[in-house]
Amino acid sequence: MTQATTPTADTVRRLVRSLLPDGGGTRITPVAEDGEHFTWFVGARHVLRLAPDREASRRRRRELRLRDVVRPHIGVAVPVSIAHGEWASGLAYTLDTLIPGGSGERRDVSAVGEADLAGLLTGLREVPGRQAESLGVPRATPRSLETLRAEAERAAEQLAAADEFDPARLQQLTAPAAVQLAPQPGAAFLVHHGLKGEHLVVSGDGRVRGVLDWTDAVVGDPTEDIAGLASAVGAPAAVRAATLAGYGARPCLRGLWLARCDTLTRLADRLGDDSALPLLRAQLARAWEAILLERITDFPEDPDEAWS
Repeated sequence: MTQATTPTADTVRRLVRSLLPDGGGTRITPVAEDGEHFTWFVGARHVLRLAPDREASRRRRRELRLRDVVRPHIGVAVPVSIAHGEWASGLAYTLDTLIPGGSGERRDVSAVGEADLAGLLTGLREVPGRQAESLGVPRATPRSLETLRAEAERAAEQLAAADEFDPARLQQLTAPAAVQLAPQPGAAFLVHHGLKGEHLVVSGDGRVRGVLDWTDAVVGDPTEDIAGLASAVGAPAAVRAATLAGYGARPCLRGLWLARCDTLTRLADRLGDDSALPLLRAQLARAWEAILLERITDFPEDPDEAWS
């Protein structure tokens, strides 16, 4: 993968000036929260995203087509591109409309916002998988919860030594339960696969107004998006939204435990990175919030029993 030279403020200013009539006088500020793409606010109405390498450029061009496909289905806004091209040789940019609202990392989602998330999850199931794949969206194999559980056990021991986590809490996910929470055969849908708090646009009254960054979308296990929401808005809100979207106990619990295992391993991997710790700790705390469902669910002995 060829790494691009980091764009300077002058590079961004020249590009904006070429795209907008008033670009010369528009305030341009970097979006510090986004660490993957080079992203800048352009005035109060636009966002400029610069891909850092050719692979990211390929995914960003695919995202332009995918956003048009998902927009009619999900009930919340996705960015609209008013210009796109290359900011350097082979490196893509998009200038998008700014969806009004704040980051889901800094704003709580209300009960009505949970209904918005339910509409998102429902709408993603309605997008034809073959249509998404025709755009270049890859198909992803569901992850093994048994493997993730083993990795999370090692991470929990590391975190216990750093006084970050009580590993006894992971004992709630037994080996038989990990087997029983295997994904449903054939249940492959379009998955955003990046439902972080920073990718949710939340209004002051807690409504979810938009979903950003579709570059990591796959056709695969829909419980990955339940997992993303558990880390972003908390386990109870994520499970309530998934239940409203028609998911039963098993997929809700699978998504919950995907999130819990992921947040343990991510925090353990970054223990020495003080800048990353506050966000990772917050994600872990949200994913490990208790929910009533895990207290009352009694799994049958047959792990192949159908789950909705």
